[in-house]
Amino acid sequence: MAFWRRKKEDRYITLGLNQPAAEPATEEPAAEARLEPPAGADGSTQAREPLASLPAVEPVPIGAQPAPQPAAESGLTDARKAEVIETARPARPVQERPPQAPRPAPAPSAFSSSSVLGLNRTDEELRAEIEALEQTYAARFSRAISATRESLSEKIDSVFENRKQIDAQLLDELEEALIAADLGVPTTLAILDKVRRGISRKEIGDIDALKHALKTELLNILQDSARKGVASEEGVDDSIVPYVIMVVGVNGVGKTTTIGKLAQRIKAEGNDVLICAADTFRAAASDQLAIWAERTGVPLIQQKSGTDPAAVLFDALKAAKARKSDVLIVDTAGRLHNKSNLMAELEKMKRVAGREVEGAPHETLLVVDAVTGQNGLEQARQFLKTAGVTGIVLTKLDGTAKGGIAVAISKELGLPIRYAGIGERVDDLVVFDPEQYVNGLFA
Repeated sequence: MAFWRRKKEDRYITLGLNQPAAEPATEEPAAEARLEPPAGADGSTQAREPLASLPAVEPVPIGAQPAPQPAAESGLTDARKAEVIETARPARPVQERPPQAPRPAPAPSAFSSSSVLGLNRTDEELRAEIEALEQTYAARFSRAISATRESLSEKIDSVFENRKQIDAQLLDELEEALIAADLGVPTTLAILDKVRRGISRKEIGDIDALKHALKTELLNILQDSARKGVASEEGVDDSIVPYVIMVVGVNGVGKTTTIGKLAQRIKAEGNDVLICAADTFRAAASDQLAIWAERTGVPLIQQKSGTDPAAVLFDALKAAKARKSDVLIVDTAGRLHNKSNLMAELEKMKRVAGREVEGAPHETLLVVDAVTGQNGLEQARQFLKTAGVTGIVLTKLDGTAKGGIAVAISKELGLPIRYAGIGERVDDLVVFDPEQYVNGLFA
């Protein structure tokens, strides 16, 4: 799965390898250029004066030296006389080199030449490499939610252990297990309500059918939320640049790290990325972002601490348009939801962005720490009221057994989870895949 899919197909370079050679266009032969006759050939111009004839050089037997000629009689300079003498000497015999064995012909290849860029590989090999990379990310994502899977599976298995039929006690214990996995009370009750209706209609009659119904409900919740907010960057026309992403969240949730990883992943797919350090409220924020910018090789627009964040954003937007950058990622102050002045500042930044670039900011991503569980959900509710959040980035998913918060956020907020942090490495930010997540929980 591509990380960033906004780039049009015709913006990629097509090499045309493995394609049949185009037939050369038939063109009429051009008229041959006429050569100008030398001066005096047709009598129209005055003939040049004949060159002075050189004195004849008598042949000299091998091993003997030519007889010296007086300079007065020959009229030659010393350099010219040396040239004449050298010409009269016999040629040296040329030694023949022994015949060399013929070099073996190179092995046939799909391409005419090899390349360190991988151009000597076939389309099938490149597709296989991409599929292997996707499977690697899938495996890492599955390991990241292993703690949640073990916690949820252990509780559900204990509920279903030695049970052959579904009764009220089983459903009550299942409710406790889902709440303990941080799906939240409203989400758990909504899921079990549909399960009870399925049981009453005889659609769910055994334990396996009940497990399948749970997976289906979880997947439906995550997929339905993806239809709200901004589920894909492809919704904005490619002619609008830069694509502006504003990142919000409280301090300590991994906001700066997320921006660095996001810039790295988008840049790795051939996009020009720019970072705006608009968090001038906290002095260390720009320094931390500068470290990430240097690590990822992405330019950073920043000003001194205390500068108006909207002014920093204005400069960054001007720079991004001048560079024709594809994406501008904007860091904002780690504001709390009860700080009204910081929330008003965020609104001002959004107005500035909208004046400079059509529809900006195109995404406002809220970074939520999965470890905080329901507390993170409350933060999301408050940001949704004032910041116009369009999507969620769920960080530290690999460090908690309460990964069920992803379902709770999707159900209660109706927002898509755009990305998930699954580790500390620079590429440990992946596109959140609902189906992969649900399958991983019940693997």
